[in-house]
Amino acid sequence: MLIEKIHSPADLKTLSRRDLIQLSQEMRERIIQVVSRNGGHLASNLGIVELTLAIHRIFDSPRDRIIFDVGHQCYVHKMVTGRMDQFPTLRTLGGISGFPKGCESEHDAFDTGHSSTSISAALGLALARDRFHQGHKVVAVIGDGAMTGGMAFEALNHAGHTRSELVVILNDNEMSISPNVGALSGYLHKLRLEPSFFTPKEYLEYVVRQIPGIGSRMLNLLLRIEGSLKYLLTPGMLFEEFGFKYLGPISGYDFELMERTLSHARDRHGPVLVHVLTEKGRGYKPAKEHLPLFHGVGPFEITTGKVVKTPEPPSYTAVFGQTMAEIGQRDDRVVAITAAMKEGTGLDAFASAFPDRFHDVGIAESHAVTLAAGMARGGLRPFVAIYSTFLQRAFDQIIHDVALPGLPVVFCLDRAGLVGEDGPTHHGNFDISYLRTIPNLVVMAPRDEYELRDMLRFAPTLDRPVALRYPRGAGMGAAHGPTPHPLTVGRSEVLQDGADLSLWAVGHMVHPAWQAARLLAAHGLRTQVVNARFVKPLDKTMLERTLRRHQPIVTLEEGTLAGGFGSAVLETASDLGFAPRVLRIGLPDSFVPQGKQAELRAILGLDPDSLVSRILTWMQPQAQPQPLRKVVG
Repeated sequence: MLIEKIHSPADLKTLSRRDLIQLSQEMRERIIQVVSRNGGHLASNLGIVELTLAIHRIFDSPRDRIIFDVGHQCYVHKMVTGRMDQFPTLRTLGGISGFPKGCESEHDAFDTGHSSTSISAALGLALARDRFHQGHKVVAVIGDGAMTGGMAFEALNHAGHTRSELVVILNDNEMSISPNVGALSGYLHKLRLEPSFFTPKEYLEYVVRQIPGIGSRMLNLLLRIEGSLKYLLTPGMLFEEFGFKYLGPISGYDFELMERTLSHARDRHGPVLVHVLTEKGRGYKPAKEHLPLFHGVGPFEITTGKVVKTPEPPSYTAVFGQTMAEIGQRDDRVVAITAAMKEGTGLDAFASAFPDRFHDVGIAESHAVTLAAGMARGGLRPFVAIYSTFLQRAFDQIIHDVALPGLPVVFCLDRAGLVGEDGPTHHGNFDISYLRTIPNLVVMAPRDEYELRDMLRFAPTLDRPVALRYPRGAGMGAAHGPTPHPLTVGRSEVLQDGADLSLWAVGHMVHPAWQAARLLAAHGLRTQVVNARFVKPLDKTMLERTLRRHQPIVTLEEGTLAGGFGSAVLETASDLGFAPRVLRIGLPDSFVPQGKQAELRAILGLDPDSLVSRILTWMQPQAQPQPLRKVVG
């Protein structure tokens, strides 16, 4: 097999066109095999196989820097750059990452995981190259979805201003071009490769003059209507206005045309954008037919495409989606907003039932938040569903546009806490810490999927900003009652009482705390278990009762300890005039690596058995808190 002979990009440069076609097929088969076992981003990687091979044939990695935006499409790059033998470990504990990581290989020029960053990073590398008078090339590979992010356009604007040599490859796997327009675009593209045409105006004039009999008259007409048709004839005019030389669109499966175009882009001075048309899921029918599912998929059967699932309770995401549809039915002021994650956040049912009240803004989290603020100011009740790690990108908008005026926006933070195999760029470690600093904001976390429903129903009644965090994966199997359980802002719930020790847990850590309390009973410890429910405002009344009993307190959270829920308990205790003995358990001050959620919780000491061991050690006279094992992502 050809794939076994590929150990570095240099091995690609001697292959024939026939070899490249065979290698592309073998790489698709390898990707499908590995992702079917480990899960991962399948559809996007199947679509970019040929383009990645062409890039590595024309550019010289690692001397030339190649940056993949987000990294959803870097699997072929990893196989080509010396990680073929490691590829079966993709996204596993101790294995290679599903995203580019500089610590893995010198070929990974920039660590990525969040969208729309590649052009900014590439321009930074290009300017550093220019400063040191180096001669290598810098390439940013960005998808059309990532181009919806405002940061990408900020970078395009700056790159056009600097005129630094930079190649941006737009991997367009969503836009479609009809056969007629496609043929015209292909013709125009070939003309644009001719070196005599340097400006859009010169190019347009040349094309029109070639029309027999009427060319001159048509050119005069076009000049009178101020060139409006040039935007129809040349789809890259927008990029030309940013200062980029535009090449394309071209097929991402024509090696000869891709390599000719990429060579031209490599040898030009100044910034160039190459527009390449690819197809998500190419070569695997189930992925093409179910693109949202196979964007990021768990283990599946190759022959059928059926996702392998073990029987388990509904996921938090599914419960969120069902509840949102119910809330939307009862209140026509309710609108739902997401940032290119309709299925991922569970809003597909809401979108289907209320299409005019559902807004997918693309990969533009900052815009999503301020859009919600405007809607709330106008009398609507917006729910903004964004993964915890991605809401970090809108921190300023949460503060200034929502919290400062106190607008009734509900932030629904899916994937809070440990996400699993996607690793440190996707874990929702930090939301408690950064949200609890914001005035006017209520921060809640449910102990199970039933309480998630209660909180979703409760949030819009508060008429103020609310953030609701919940984990990825299956719920706890809690029964769904016919009526909501009443909630009061800042009121916790005592699940069991005990005089020897108090466990204050929030969100996903409530059930492990409850299980640990039962195990501690076998050691003679009578343990109070408190479901905090609210990170902000914290239940001061209940905390003061606990403090007056002089019980040692253990706080438990699936978030970073720095400035987290445990810090809130300590700060509140100090404000109340107490100096209690407190053990804080949560995520360490380091980036957590990839791995299955259960594996990571065991390593980090967040499973019930580990909690018991740590608490018993800490409860011994003069014992010092046992530090969590430090992990580095």
